[in-house]
Amino acid sequence: MGRVTESARIRTVRVREGTLYAGRKGDRVAVEEPLDIRVNGQQLSLTMRTPGQDIELIHGFLHAEGIIAHREDITEARYCDGAVVDDGTGFARNTYNVMDFTTTAPQLLPLVTKNFTTTSACGVCGSESIDAVRQKGRYTLEQDWSLDPRTILAAARALTGQQAVFARTGGVHAAALVDRTGNLLVVREDVGRHNAVDKVIGWALLEDRLPLADCFLLVSSRASFEIAQKAYMAGISLLACVSAASSLAIDTADEVGMTLLGFTRAAEDGDGRMNVYTHPERLDVTGAEG
Repeated sequence: MGRVTESARIRTVRVREGTLYAGRKGDRVAVEEPLDIRVNGQQLSLTMRTPGQDIELIHGFLHAEGIIAHREDITEARYCDGAVVDDGTGFARNTYNVMDFTTTAPQLLPLVTKNFTTTSACGVCGSESIDAVRQKGRYTLEQDWSLDPRTILAAARALTGQQAVFARTGGVHAAALVDRTGNLLVVREDVGRHNAVDKVIGWALLEDRLPLADCFLLVSSRASFEIAQKAYMAGISLLACVSAASSLAIDTADEVGMTLLGFTRAAEDGDGRMNVYTHPERLDVTGAEG
């Protein structure tokens, strides 16, 4: 199952209003470690992530890149035996930071040709254009449905209560798949917002739930191009983010027919607000424009 170390305890010196507090205070920070992703022994990517749900993360990543389509495309997933360090105890231990995925599907092998690094900040570097993303997409986004915005706001409020690592550290992002009645099906956290999305989509792929036509994606961060890309590749037709959306995310969502929401903020009294960037027809709203 690998190692799950989502937060670490540290000691800090704290300053408040120009005054140095005496002594040091205990605190917790989010763990960030590298994950070397290999396919059939060939290095594909190096990403910085929060340890935990690595198998989901890599399944989601490979799916978003168009390398796999189904869970059956992967025949084995294992942490490399050689990824060990000597921590001074005299015994080697596995770092659980190198994982190799094996596939026997010959048609997938030519796709594993690029080596790139991703970080918790920038997502996939050198991502393809919107046209290339459309060409890689396997699903047509479902058009004939609408959702009450209050359902989305209620899900955003519920997500806040399920961000356990964020509550301890304040240093991770969250992603959730939500059904159309507002139930959070799965929640994952990570220092990288794109990693959190890969984890929930990887979970869905392993559960044979793709395409995700009956769900929307909710993220606690901003919506960037790579998150819109990952949602589109999974057949998700509505993406809601707590923060803003980038211009390329908006252009991508508009082009592929995805509803993109930003500043999705739920108030304590049950009210809230959101900005609708693209395809508002999926929102069941009334009232005049103004």
